[in-house]
Amino acid sequence: MEDIVGKMKRIQLFEFEDINWFPGWLRVCMTNLIVVLQKMMGIPEVLADLIAGVLKKKDLSRIVDLGSGSGGAMPEVLESLHRNPDSGNVELVMTDLFPNSEMFKKFNAIEENKIRYNETSVDATNIAIAPEGLKTMVNCFHHMPPKKARAILESAQRANQPLLVYEMGENNIPLLVWWLLLPISLTILIIMVLFMTPFVKPLTWRQIVFTYLIPIIPMCYAWDGQASLPRMYTLKDLDELLEGLGSESYTWEKGYAKKKNGKKQGTYLLGLPN
Repeated sequence: MEDIVGKMKRIQLFEFEDINWFPGWLRVCMTNLIVVLQKMMGIPEVLADLIAGVLKKKDLSRIVDLGSGSGGAMPEVLESLHRNPDSGNVELVMTDLFPNSEMFKKFNAIEENKIRYNETSVDATNIAIAPEGLKTMVNCFHHMPPKKARAILESAQRANQPLLVYEMGENNIPLLVWWLLLPISLTILIIMVLFMTPFVKPLTWRQIVFTYLIPIIPMCYAWDGQASLPRMYTLKDLDELLEGLGSESYTWEKGYAKKKNGKKQGTYLLGLPN
């Protein structure tokens, strides 16, 4: 595995979201901003198109999201899927290694929306214990160091379960350029947060106070947003992770996700049992 890491463009920076002592409410506030950004970029529609194709191909009606955290893009993706009559009955089960108790109350209170947040811990490196359905990892695979990322892929193939990994960004600039542009990039993201915050739903007093009066949220969001880019696995990095995987009974494919107009929007890795 060390040899594989040495061949990768990806580097292992830290993100505030990954730190154990990082306050849960602050993590939720940052996730709220990511949801706003994803809507602005059209990510739910891109993901819905990707997922709809897999669900139809494998005759599935349930999505099991791994590493859901505070919800992320998947509720919006489900809404987009439900606008299509062919996928109107699809349900979403959100899971996490450390389930968020606040999310139980938010998502499990309404049965009609076909969303359930699993109260049981689910480890993505042991996909066999997850509920049945298409497993997804949305904008969280870059948090996994190579050893754990490889274990997740092995787990999906071993359990013969479909897995879709999606990242909305792309690690496509030289690392030296990333470092040189970092001060400008952080400043731009901090300013963006000031304009994005009014679109957060629900907009809480914490989101307002710690954005405009004590700007902890903008600073943490800006760093995590920039640090996530060099942490993302490039398509060539995915080749390294997939070395030795794939068989007659299980295949892997990867590529660029695209909007309806053909413009690239992130990358995906899809593992499917044949």
